[in-house]
Amino acid sequence: MLQQRQAFLDPRPAGDPLWDRLCREAQAAAAAEPPLATLIHAAVLDQDDFETAATQRAVSRIAHAELPAVLLRQAFAEALAVEGDIAAAIRADLRAVVERDPAAGRSLDAFLHFKGLHALVLHRLAHWLWRHGRRDLALYLQCRVSQVLQVDIHPAARLGRGLFLDHATGIVIGETAVIGDDVSILQGVTLGGTGLSIKARHPRIGRGVLIGAGARLLGPIEIGIGARIGAGALVLDDVPAHMTAAGNPARIIGPAGSIEPGRAMDQVF
Repeated sequence: MLQQRQAFLDPRPAGDPLWDRLCREAQAAAAAEPPLATLIHAAVLDQDDFETAATQRAVSRIAHAELPAVLLRQAFAEALAVEGDIAAAIRADLRAVVERDPAAGRSLDAFLHFKGLHALVLHRLAHWLWRHGRRDLALYLQCRVSQVLQVDIHPAARLGRGLFLDHATGIVIGETAVIGDDVSILQGVTLGGTGLSIKARHPRIGRGVLIGAGARLLGPIEIGIGARIGAGALVLDDVPAHMTAAGNPARIIGPAGSIEPGRAMDQVF
């Protein structure tokens, strides 16, 4: 209890604006909603830095008696120690939620509660494990994230920075999928494969793409930079950069409406 009181009163070191803002929001939330104070302290105020807190919160969502949280935190610590890109990607993912989701009034909202962000954090660990030959643990993480968060991303899939999984329920991303930076994907989206090829059989999504709810993109197709995919679309062919595809089957219906629809979040055709 004394440790919690000190964490609430003591100012955090300066020098990391994202972490400083998150701690200020956490302090205010813990004071305003005492029933959540234990959660907020465990997730933020009792942690030493942003990376530790982000991994702690994500791990807490899927930890299980089969694989305790402490072992998952150790795996994260190992990955973060040798690959700084993971931390940079997690920071960019949090910023993406705050910038693109009007429902996220504070960084703390997304950090504590938005499962799309947590699924991305956990995928970034699973992908690191996959690339370093620890495929059994990577697949276990995929399984747990799918069970608990309803987001199924194969650990081999390559994801850029600044991704936003809005609502996140029912998202499926296959093994050979590649997603660029600053992409936004709404609920119920499938990036699926066709055929039995062990090489590329899933979509490649360019930077700044927006994919609407319930869209299905199948096969080794290319979705160009800044393209926009309408809700419910069935996309079986390439989509040029900065164009909108919609319908079942999808067809090109006009320009994308902005340079980076994935950041603008404009779904009106």
